[in-house]
Amino acid sequence: MSKSVRVGGHISRQFDEELDEIRSRVLKMGGLVEVQLDKVLDALRDGESSPIIDIEKVDDEINDLEMQIDEECTQILARRHPAAGDLRLIIATTKSVRDLERIGDEAQRVADMVRHAMDRDASKKAFKGLLSLTEHVKEFLHETLNTYARMKTRNAVKIMRRDQEIDSEYSRVVRRLIEFMKKDPENIADGLDVMWAARSLERIGDHCINICENVIYLVEGQDIRHQNVDEVKEQLS
Repeated sequence: MSKSVRVGGHISRQFDEELDEIRSRVLKMGGLVEVQLDKVLDALRDGESSPIIDIEKVDDEINDLEMQIDEECTQILARRHPAAGDLRLIIATTKSVRDLERIGDEAQRVADMVRHAMDRDASKKAFKGLLSLTEHVKEFLHETLNTYARMKTRNAVKIMRRDQEIDSEYSRVVRRLIEFMKKDPENIADGLDVMWAARSLERIGDHCINICENVIYLVEGQDIRHQNVDEVKEQLS
């Protein structure tokens, strides 16, 4: 971790504990989002919707954690008046939590669309490519959370480079679905559900990139939004 990021070693031991607690809650929130995607993967592998029936409960937990973390960050800003690395930690945390909550919403949307299609006994052809895309996005999210936990800017840049892979895979899924719907109008409802699910998965990748940008801001103090990956790598080298 960069020397400019101070998560421990303050004069106030309580302040250190408050910061550690926030980081712990963020990672717990990330773990719950991974659980959501795991449930979707189980449903796609089993070919039935039962694994995602109770996914709303996980989403409720994620929303509760978001509110708790926001409140804790607000209290720290009010009491501690943090500066430098500590202030960046709070700012980056609130932004990352917002992205994690939106990832949870998108994962919930994926589950809803998959369940709708499965409950209509949709053709297996409708789901072609969606399992692979979901696995790819789950791996992408896992690597992003590890990068946040370890505050590794090099890993953040590597993940940002891989975003194009998800975009390309999403495009392939959409092309297959268009062909699937063209063959028979009765396929349109199922195809649209799966297409919306794929779109939500692609958006999860975008939110992962936002979290990686937050890590770079936290560690390096540089706002690299709206820059391409090569520019970011050169700026950090």
